[in-house]
Amino acid sequence: MKLDSLISMASQNGRKTIAVAAAEDTEVIEAVAEAIKRNLADFLLYGNAEEIKSIMASQHPELANHKGIKILSAPNNNTAAEMAVKAVTANEAQVVMKGNIPTATILKAVLNKEYGLRTGTVLSHVAVFEVPGYDRYTIVTDAAMNIAPDLEQKAQIIKNAVQVAHSIGIKMPKVAPLAAVEVVNPAMQATLDAAALTVMNQRGQISGCIVDGPLALDNAVSQLAAEHKGIKSEVAGSADILLVPAIEVGNVLYKSLVYFANAKVGAVISGAKAPIVLTSRADTAESKLYSLALALCSAKK
Repeated sequence: MKLDSLISMASQNGRKTIAVAAAEDTEVIEAVAEAIKRNLADFLLYGNAEEIKSIMASQHPELANHKGIKILSAPNNNTAAEMAVKAVTANEAQVVMKGNIPTATILKAVLNKEYGLRTGTVLSHVAVFEVPGYDRYTIVTDAAMNIAPDLEQKAQIIKNAVQVAHSIGIKMPKVAPLAAVEVVNPAMQATLDAAALTVMNQRGQISGCIVDGPLALDNAVSQLAAEHKGIKSEVAGSADILLVPAIEVGNVLYKSLVYFANAKVGAVISGAKAPIVLTSRADTAESKLYSLALALCSAKK
């Protein structure tokens, strides 16, 4: 599966608008330009209007006065974040994107009790990877939001990832709660949680997917490894979603796939009233574009 297919999928999902907080950033404008070129979405760009226009003029002069782009001045990052989130609350936009702004600032606006996008559920990071040599997407969650989720939070993190998986055409995703081993060990909380999540899935508390664990990473993604260890499971060897037990595991796995495996990635924050594109300053314009496409696919019609 290629992430480029998300772009064509997003373009067929109905015209939507993306609100960008602090859009005065070269990589953000590059992603906006590519999205406009591919007719993916319209944009509301909040931030230093003069700086946004200056970057556009030097990088993409064709965007000047483009009907799909509206630049709105914000005096500071806090106001830019507030304006972007309020645009979604007012249904003027369907996706929020983080620009040249600290993550804490955009999340503060998202979680604001008066105008924010909270739903009462856990927000979680969902990353969709195109890994060379694999014929399916690899979804990793949660690599950026929840530090050490408990059982209830892990169940919600799975639900968020399943919702994203459904939006990109994976009808019954296979979920592997990862641990260091593939057997339940009372001394390892990750294995206990994995077993509990499996039972919750079997009893319908977690639906729309197949959950089986604990599984070590090799058993989750390699049929050969699963066969060698005698593991019989619908998930083993063919997991679509890898649920990590803690943020350190997710962070290392995420960056290992990018830097060692040359994987391509798009990611969103799920669990709010609208998808949030929360990319890193180190992410490429290509990655930001894939994240936009993923968010557009998972946004409500």
